[in-house]
This record gives sequence, structure tokens and C-alpha cells, in this order.
Amino acid sequence: MNLYQAFDALNSGTGHKELLTTPSAERWSYADMNRQSARLANSLQALGLQPGDRVTVQVHKTPQGLALYLACLRAGLVYHPLNTAYTASELDYFIGNAQPGLIVCDGASISTIAELPAVTEGITVMTLNADGSGDLTDGAAGRDETFTNLERSPDDMAALLYSSGTTGRPKGIMLSHGNLLSNAQTLVRAWGFNERDRLLHALPIFHVHGLFVAIHCALLSGCSMRWLSHFDTPEVISALPDCTVMMGVPTYYTRLLAEDTFTRDRCADMRLFVSGSAPLLPETFHAFEQRTGHRILERYGMSETGMNSSNPLQGERRPGTVGPALPGVELRVVDDAGTSLPTDTPGNLQVRGPNVFKGYWRMPEKTREDYTDDGFFDTGDQASISADGFITIVGRAKDMIICGGLNVYPKELELFLNDLEGVRESAVVGAPDADFGEVVVAIIVGDGSRPLADDDIITPCRGHLANFKVPKRVLFVKELPRNSMGKVQKNVLREQLHSPIDSA
Repeated sequence: MNLYQAFDALNSGTGHKELLTTPSAERWSYADMNRQSARLANSLQALGLQPGDRVTVQVHKTPQGLALYLACLRAGLVYHPLNTAYTASELDYFIGNAQPGLIVCDGASISTIAELPAVTEGITVMTLNADGSGDLTDGAAGRDETFTNLERSPDDMAALLYSSGTTGRPKGIMLSHGNLLSNAQTLVRAWGFNERDRLLHALPIFHVHGLFVAIHCALLSGCSMRWLSHFDTPEVISALPDCTVMMGVPTYYTRLLAEDTFTRDRCADMRLFVSGSAPLLPETFHAFEQRTGHRILERYGMSETGMNSSNPLQGERRPGTVGPALPGVELRVVDDAGTSLPTDTPGNLQVRGPNVFKGYWRMPEKTREDYTDDGFFDTGDQASISADGFITIVGRAKDMIICGGLNVYPKELELFLNDLEGVRESAVVGAPDADFGEVVVAIIVGDGSRPLADDDIITPCRGHLANFKVPKRVLFVKELPRNSMGKVQKNVLREQLHSPIDSA
């Protein structure tokens, strides 16, 4: 079983049916993508890559980048996407941990990546640029346009994604062919995807939302995509009349609502707007419905599991909730002792199903820690479940911040801040933001060795961390609030952001 075979079986007869078009009128048919992914798969094999080898990819969003992902599936390789905002120090960890056989990057980054300590002898580095050029595509030119897809078992790893955690050490999430296929099939049915749909794709493809949720729904339904390199509000508004479905993060919808040109008429042919990756505020839901007549469908998922729950396509879409569990997915809420809690009682949300990942890359102890004896994965989220099965996320036990749909893990940032000259300790929390949902706030306790200013904190962060992790606000305090056990009370810090803080 190879995930690509499921796509190919459905689309083998579509031939020249459009798969995607770009704003510059570049058009790719299903047949074009099949041929290019075959060329690339043959090229990857010629490089000596073996099934199970990782292919690390940090490139701009292009049709050629999609072809590379599909080529990795076909050749039995493990696709390892990285955010284009990651800096050299971040990349060095990811590459060192994943130990890929091939790295694909933009030509502008190749000198930086090639010099990383983790890029040891034996790791090939190739380029794929924003215009689709590069030695990766050059090397695939002229290769055979057919490729025999390698057989894989449902448990074989298809993708490796990284997500930091409470320890600050990024964890590799192993997603299998079976995980990805089962979740995609469920979503196609749940959201009514069909070959007549046209998906407005403005999401990045280094993330579960844009890569797996959006693209897999398209490929498993035989629909087409309007392929935007990034979210641009005027461009999205211009594209809407030609589309039927859009997926986005809440920031996308608040930015659309801020434009007078975003009207009900622009959405006349749309059948569905989906929101995820961050909580959708009820006021955004209601404002969107009033402006367009559409009720946004909010769903809930995570990198380790794909999608777990969804408001219904037909029926009530309840603002402030993420709907019932998807078919085949079990969700439960338990207390700290693992005992199931009554209806509408907040507790720890756990999930079990064929969508749930197999474990963390080379971290068996962490895998065991996050699974229960009866096979449920502990999401780290706090939630309640209503009598009719609707799930409400009430908090994040791991203090994660979601900035514009991207996850920021406070511990990772705190470890970096605590090593800065003049810093005794730090705490990182999220603060509400109308555009991004949340932004990062760093609260700093100095060690008295020198005066500290905002630039002393923000400037080194910009040099070593992706931009979405950089604090947008810095506060200096005499001490951090702690409970009787000495643990920093981040709930108190979040509350204090709305009132004066005892500054240093």
C-alpha cells in the first residue's frame, strides 16, 4: 500500500484534467503532475536514496515542490518539510536529528545549509527555487516519465514532521502511509469533496494543514486547485469567484473581513470555508456569516493525528466548538488519573484511531509517555464534550502559543532566552492579537549584571529563531509569580498582561 497509489487509482483516467493553476496562468494537469513526479522519483533513486531515507525540504511553495512530495511517496522515501522561516541554528538541529540522505533548498540558502555542522559527508544538497528552477528539476529533466511505485505497508513512514514540546527539544512525528490515507478519505467524505470542486489553496505546504489536509482532499476527490504561493488578501478576494472551497487559518478570515471589497457577491459560488490550526473566535464566525452568508466550518487536529473532529457539513456548525469526532476517530476527556469525566466537564483530551501517528522519531520513552495503556494518545489539550458530542477546546495544557496558525512552544524559546547575557530567567506567554490570534510576549528577570532593553532580547532572537517565534513584546520584571511548589504561574502572567505588571 502506497499513499500515492490511492491518488493515482482515482485520477488515472483524468488525463489532462486540471490539477492546479497559478496566478501567472501556469497550468498543471493531473497527467503533468504524474509525469513530473515520476521523473523526480527516478532521479531520487539514481542518487542512491533507499526506501525509508529522509528527504529534508525547505523551499518556497511551487508546483514542482508538490511534485517532489509525491515523488518521495512513490519512491518510498520519507518527506521531511521545514518552515522556510527557520534559521541556520534551527535547521542544524532538524537536519542533525533527521539525518536525511538529501536536502532540497532554495538556491539562496544553499551556502548557509551546506556549511551547517549537521550537513555531514554523504548528505547531498540540491536546489529548488521559487520559479521552479534548480539542479533538482534539471537533474530530473529527461528522466523516464513512468515509475513503478514502491509497495509500502500502512505502517511505513511517509512523512516526518517536527513539533517542539514542553522540554524544548523538537520531536519528530512519524506519520505513516496508513495514517495519511485514512484521514484524507474521512475528510473527503465528511466535507463533500468531489471532482467539480475548485480549492483555493493559499496555505503553506510545510505544514499539516496545507500539505496533508488541503492537498490530499484535492487528490482523493479529483478536484482542481487555485494555487497561490502565499496568502495575499487582494489576490484571494480576486480568486474567490472561480473557487468552491477555501481552507485557512483564522488570521486569513479576519484579514478578509477587514477589506470592503470582500463581499457576499465574491463568495456566491463558494460552498465551503474551513478554518483550523488555531481557535476561531465566535465574533469572527458571526461577522463572517453576516458579511457573506457562510458559516465557517471549524475543525480540530494536530501534527500527531491529522484531523480529529469537525463541525458538520450538513447540520449545525456551533461557534466556539470544533464539532464531534470524525468517523473512525475516538475522543474522550479524562482527569489526571485517567478516569473518564462526565459530559461538559473539562479535562485532558485523548484520541485513538487510524489517523494517530506511530510515535516520535528516535524517542521511544516520549512515545510511551504520551500513550495510555489502552492506546489513546494524550493530546495535551484541555477540552469538554457536550451531551451531543460537540467538543470545546478550553485550554492547552502544554502552554503552546498559536501565532497565525503556527505553533510556538514557550519552553524552546525560554531555553534560548535564559542563555542570553544579563538574563536570570524568563517566561514566555501568548497575548491576544486581532490579526494573528496570539503573539509572543517574553517576560524577563535580569541578573543585575547589566541594564537590559527590548533590543537586547529581540535582536538575538531574530538572529537565531524563525520570525513567528520572535517576541513582539518584552516585559522586564523583578520576579516571576510562582505557586507553592515553585512553578511559574503562567496563568497569572497572562492575566497581568491586561493590567500593570510589577516591573523591574
